[in-house]
Amino acid sequence: MGRRFLITGTDTAVGKTTVGCALAYALRARGMRVGVMKPAETDCKEAEGTLEPADARALAAAASCAMPIDLICPYRYRSPLAPAAAAEIDRIAPPDLGEIKRCFDKIASESDTVLVEGAGGLTVPITWDTDYADLALRLNLELIVVIGNRLGCLNAAVLTLKYAAARGLNVAGYILCDVEPAESIASQTNEDSLRRLTSVRYLGRMRHREPLSKQIVEQLL
Repeated sequence: MGRRFLITGTDTAVGKTTVGCALAYALRARGMRVGVMKPAETDCKEAEGTLEPADARALAAAASCAMPIDLICPYRYRSPLAPAAAAEIDRIAPPDLGEIKRCFDKIASESDTVLVEGAGGLTVPITWDTDYADLALRLNLELIVVIGNRLGCLNAAVLTLKYAAARGLNVAGYILCDVEPAESIASQTNEDSLRRLTSVRYLGRMRHREPLSKQIVEQLL
């Protein structure tokens, strides 16, 4: 069985989909069958009477994954909120972890590796009783933590890594993702700061609008 990852973040808009697509493309280029999944996507726009999951579509395209979109993204919501809240506001059933596992198992059975993208961070509620840490445990996923490389990321990064440890999750490592084109004193020093603050493996830095480095990809093979 190949490796199975949950790509989670320290917040929204830190580069999870960017990293996920780059990793999916790199693994596919190495001849691997790459399965992708976005179990619940919010802030979906309506197209031809259905809710269109843009992030899930991007992941599928990057991985050249031809599986049905209903398998890749079984739950979709209009409201730009956590899945539990979006389901409530949209008056649609919340995600069911049993159904998510069924979809995941189908994808995993036909893939060498699987990338699952979360929403926001680990504590974001999928339902009011479960979060993405629960999902990672249920699906036996290793974590790739994406940290937006900007001022203020250290607190969220350390809290995320400590929560993962407290829940007994296996963290493959973290990636610093440049979310802004311009360098800052924070983006230049966050790497060194995090090395001092945590012993979790640092996978590398993804520069703004640049491919994922070979070093990062090889650590996840």
